[in-house]
Formats: sequence, C-alpha cells, structure tokens
Amino acid sequence: MSTFARRERLLFADLLETAGPDAPTLCEGWLTRDLAAHVVVRERRPDAAGGILIKQLASRLDRVMAEFAAKPYEELLQLIRSGPPRFSPFSLKQVDELSNTVEFYVHTEDIRRAEPNWTPRELDPVFEDALWSRLDRSARMMGRNAPTGLVLRRPDGQTTVAHRGTPVVTATGQPSELLLFTTGRQKAATVALTGDEEAITTLHTTTQLGL
Repeated sequence: MSTFARRERLLFADLLETAGPDAPTLCEGWLTRDLAAHVVVRERRPDAAGGILIKQLASRLDRVMAEFAAKPYEELLQLIRSGPPRFSPFSLKQVDELSNTVEFYVHTEDIRRAEPNWTPRELDPVFEDALWSRLDRSARMMGRNAPTGLVLRRPDGQTTVAHRGTPVVTATGQPSELLLFTTGRQKAATVALTGDEEAITTLHTTTQLGL
C-alpha cells in the first residue's frame, strides 16, 4: 500500500480503537462502530458496497453493514489494519493511493471533529498537495449538486471549479479543509466563504454536497 493511504489507514484504526465502538462521528446516525463497518464493507464486500452510490442496492448495503457492525469491534479494527483482500480493487496500489488516502483522511476527521474540543491536525505541505490533486480531479463530481456556483481556492491562489452556475461562492482554505467541505462536512470545515450572502447561507447549510 502507498505511503499516504497506509498512514491514514493506521491513524484511522488507532483513533477508532481509542474512541471505542460507541463514540459519535460526523456521519449522521453513525457511531464509530458503524463507521468501521462501512470501511470494511466498502473494501471487502463489493456485492454490497455498490449501495453507497446506487439507491437500488441501498437495502442490501444496509443489511450487510448491520451484519458487520454486529461483529466484535476488535475484529473490525483488525480487518481495517490488515487492508483489503487480494480480490478487492483497493488492493491495487494505484487505486489504494487515489481512493483510500481521501477515504481515511475524511473518516479520521469524522471522528476527531465530532468531539467538542477537537484541535486541527498539522498536515505537511506534501500531503496537502496530494489532497489538492485528488480534489482537483473530483471537484466537479463532488460539487455537482451544489445549489450555487462553487469555486475552491487554496491560500496560494490555485483554484478549481466544483460547480458552474450563478451566483458564485468561493470557498478558500487548505486542500484538506476544502475536501471536508465538498464531502458534505461544511459545518466542521475551516474555510472562508465569499460571494453573495444569501448564496453563502444556502451553500453552507445544504445537505446535497458530497458523494
């Protein structure tokens, strides 16, 4: 597994272990046990994981998720730490790097930022650049349901368009924060929004951002 994906995977597993199975997360309705089950199903049960994106498969996903969530918590943590099985697409290094770096970074923050006294992680510039690269590739897909035009801007001035439309709102922040913002975690992300005031309010509270 690649460096960033492996590092974020182990950090996520360690945080799950420290928090325990019944801690809150930013994922509505999910405790840490549910979040752990989600990650395991995503990597190990492709027959059910399609329900993440395909509504017709959602009931099957819910059923399989419940089965995994009922397993001993320590078993779920071991499955996360050991990584995807050989038959999983995520076992391919390139897929792991492109998909799991973001997956585990975001879900780590789902646990951290659900706590009342969370503090920001200090991320190195190389990792921020890696997150920006992934965000730049997927910005339009993640922002496709935005109710306004949406431009994402790094502090150094680099920009990418997440959604074309008017009025336009510009979200400025580190790539890691912009990634959280565009995956539906607007209230927990540290970004500055500029543009039409009404559009900012609408964008900041919409539940339609994210995959």
